[in-house]
Amino acid sequence: MLIISILITLGAYYIGRLVFNYVRHPAANPVIVGGTLVILFLVYSGQGYTSYEDAKNVITGFLGPATVALAVPLYQNKKLLVRYFRIIMLSVFLGTLTTTVAVVWVAQLVGLEHFIVVSLAPKSVTAPIAIEVARMVGGDPALAAAFVVGTGTSGAVLGPMILTWLGVKLPLARGLALGTAAHGQGTAMALEEGELQGAMGGLAMGLAGIMTALILPWLLPLLL
Repeated sequence: MLIISILITLGAYYIGRLVFNYVRHPAANPVIVGGTLVILFLVYSGQGYTSYEDAKNVITGFLGPATVALAVPLYQNKKLLVRYFRIIMLSVFLGTLTTTVAVVWVAQLVGLEHFIVVSLAPKSVTAPIAIEVARMVGGDPALAAAFVVGTGTSGAVLGPMILTWLGVKLPLARGLALGTAAHGQGTAMALEEGELQGAMGGLAMGLAGIMTALILPWLLPLLL
């Protein structure tokens, strides 16, 4: 059943890619399309999530290598990174700080429980980092991972449209914005726009993760 579940997942994602390549719209995100197909399969086949979990663990095990692979377009654009290093660092820092402060304040404003608030705080960084940061600040790792997926999906869908609506056309700026706000999924969508956007997204994702791990443990008590 493990092999079948993995094949179903890969097939669903492949179909999602075909749909996206045909439609070429962020709302047709392969993760949304593929995820929906997998959910429908689990529901109507009667397999259930428990039996599918082993396949999920195998697939998510490739998350680390996939993240490292983003270093390839990053290396290819190293001269540009050196040239704009200060701007990139400042942009990612401010973006990371803004998204963290905003989500914590809004979560408190609507009266969410403490453990939910602290689990939400690292929502804009890639899952492996968010899970460890959530543990550090007393949050729930599983809940933090769920928030990361939700943030990445919504950011990958809405991010490009919002940036276009705001008139942001510079590839470097679009890549940094998507990588900072929507981590891996945002970077994947940036890569669909171009190699430079993808490189900037990968850089922003890595920097945002490091910055979040460093500043959140002392920033969160101030916000709470």
